[in-house]
Amino acid sequence: MSVSNNDKNVKVSILIPARNEEKNIAELMNNLYKIKTPIIEIIVYNDNSSDDTKKIVDEFKKLDDRITLIDATNLPEGWRGKNYACHQMANIAKGDYLLFIDADVRLYGKIIDDAIAYAKRYNLGLLSIFPKQLMITLGERITVPIMNYILLTLLPLELVRISPFASQAAANGQFMLFEANLYRKYFLHKMFKNSVVEDIHIARYLKSQKVRIGCIAGENRVVCRMYNSYSEALKGFSKNILMFFGNSFSLSLLFWALVALGFVPILFVNTNYLAIYVIEFVFIQLFYSLTSNQNFVINLLLFPLQQFFLLHAIINAILIKMGKPYTWKGRYI
Repeated sequence: MSVSNNDKNVKVSILIPARNEEKNIAELMNNLYKIKTPIIEIIVYNDNSSDDTKKIVDEFKKLDDRITLIDATNLPEGWRGKNYACHQMANIAKGDYLLFIDADVRLYGKIIDDAIAYAKRYNLGLLSIFPKQLMITLGERITVPIMNYILLTLLPLELVRISPFASQAAANGQFMLFEANLYRKYFLHKMFKNSVVEDIHIARYLKSQKVRIGCIAGENRVVCRMYNSYSEALKGFSKNILMFFGNSFSLSLLFWALVALGFVPILFVNTNYLAIYVIEFVFIQLFYSLTSNQNFVINLLLFPLQQFFLLHAIINAILIKMGKPYTWKGRYI
């Protein structure tokens, strides 16, 4: 995405739900401090954090008068914490555009200006960006690429913008840019207040209402480090991975079998097709790696371990659906 927004009057509200984010929030506040326009305000919702999230944001408020800190009280019945936080922030935001980002996201350059220009060019009610993922440990390299692998092999992102079908919708809560009046027409986080995958539900709903949406992957100027380890990634992916497959156990397992074991029938039926399979396999790895701005060689080498993780996450998600206790950031889901 490389466009230019020339409208100097556009105002953007940055909205950040934060629960126990002391490891991330200071770096994000410092990151946003350097971006003067078009941000008119930075709203942080402290969602009953038990760490120093509030203290850190209060210190940054002394340096940047754009920052507003909301301290949560009790979470109303029927709401998920993040959804309630986003709804509360949207109620007081003053910008022409509302940009929801997670505390582990970093923004660089004129990404906000260009995102607005892109949304205007294609008349989008929602533009969502899948960030460039920072992966440092082996556990991260085994786990984090799976998200983009599933997304890009099942749904070419251009279809998100041009297809009229709600089933061909995608979004990522790490970066969701809404035109403010459109957001308030539906109050979208309230509409899906009890969803753990509200980003996808919102994207699909807007498409069903004939609102155009867009989705971009691998943008260099939106960076995120989602997880720090295999176990942390497993817990995170397990809460929403089935949503990529319409919450179907059988479809998720079928996808895994085709991807991880697709070569097996060829070995038993006709090995002459093995070369074609290998070429297709390498091409898919190259395509999704380049589109996601990831290292193709590393993804190729780690493919078996990544597929082990995918199966692990699917099985864990199925167990959670069947009643296995699950907590996320100190709350039962």
